Amino acid sequence: MSGIADVRLERVVKRFDDVVAVDDVSVEIPSGSFFALLGPSGCGKTTTLRMIGGFEEPTSGRIVLGDRDVVGLPPYKRDVNTVFQSYALFPHLSVFDNVAFGLRRRGAPRAEIPGRVRAILEIVDLAGREQRKPKQLSGGQQQRVALARALVNTPRVLLLDEPLGALDLKLRKQMQFELKRIQQEVGITFVHVTHDQEEAMTMADTIAVMNGGKIEQIGSPTELYERPRTAFVAGFLGKSNLLPGLVAEAGCVRLDNGTEVRIDGAEPGKRIAIGVRPEKLRIGGSGVNRVAGTVRETAYIGVATEIVVDTHLGMLTVFQQNLDGGASVPAHGADVTVTWEPDAAFVIHEQEETR
Repeated sequence: MSGIADVRLERVVKRFDDVVAVDDVSVEIPSGSFFALLGPSGCGKTTTLRMIGGFEEPTSGRIVLGDRDVVGLPPYKRDVNTVFQSYALFPHLSVFDNVAFGLRRRGAPRAEIPGRVRAILEIVDLAGREQRKPKQLSGGQQQRVALARALVNTPRVLLLDEPLGALDLKLRKQMQFELKRIQQEVGITFVHVTHDQEEAMTMADTIAVMNGGKIEQIGSPTELYERPRTAFVAGFLGKSNLLPGLVAEAGCVRLDNGTEVRIDGAEPGKRIAIGVRPEKLRIGGSGVNRVAGTVRETAYIGVATEIVVDTHLGMLTVFQQNLDGGASVPAHGADVTVTWEPDAAFVIHEQEETR
């Protein structure tokens, strides 16, 4: 990544009549990055992508590609291409002609087209399939044709609107790694819209989590998961145990039921919620923070068993790895102790939690 912004949104607002779909969004997307807009249905992520692509115009604010304000320009005058969930391939054309379509439409020199098409088909692992029709390809191969058609024109930015949504689970996971590999190889800025947090965390360098038309938090996958700043981000990127309380002194939080727990980096006098991911909790163990409880539910989920423990702090969810095939999972109704270390928790400040 060069650090230069390929896409810059400045206080962008989009209203549909009395509904505010995108609410004062500002963000910079560096050149050469894989950037994801992540959030639930109706959060404004697709509308934001469509405004970058020129399919919608903002009610107010600026959208800049490179150093050019593109508000008011139609899609074909913007240096972007879009890959949709539906692929939109021409069924009567071969793979070669589908990919070459954009080059021919833009008036690329005839002698250059075969070389450029074959080069991009090599990158997307479709070399040798130039003469096949879309119906002769698998879903993943059709997806790669759509990618090749968008990339062959070397746009400044490639927009991806839920491109893996039509694939089955196994193929979707495979294509996540393929998309990341392709992005790194071509070096073009990718802006990817998805509601799937695992998909965003697998592929993106940077994720913007959206909620209610606003950006809740921007950061790397690790930062968002390990140190979410709001309850929404904590909950959207996996399960969390949230425990509200008051910071009594440095490193000590008095929870609302009076229990005191140790935590790193909390400012005295502040109301906060402590968050602990289920995999950071232990049944038994030697953690500094210890809470007694009773097992109410267990669910085997493959790599781990989800254990719900009823404690005086409320229900706590614990993920215990199935290193022994689940043999050490406590039985329903068993009395257990849940423990965790101070540095395993994150802090959500009250004003951010209830924003």
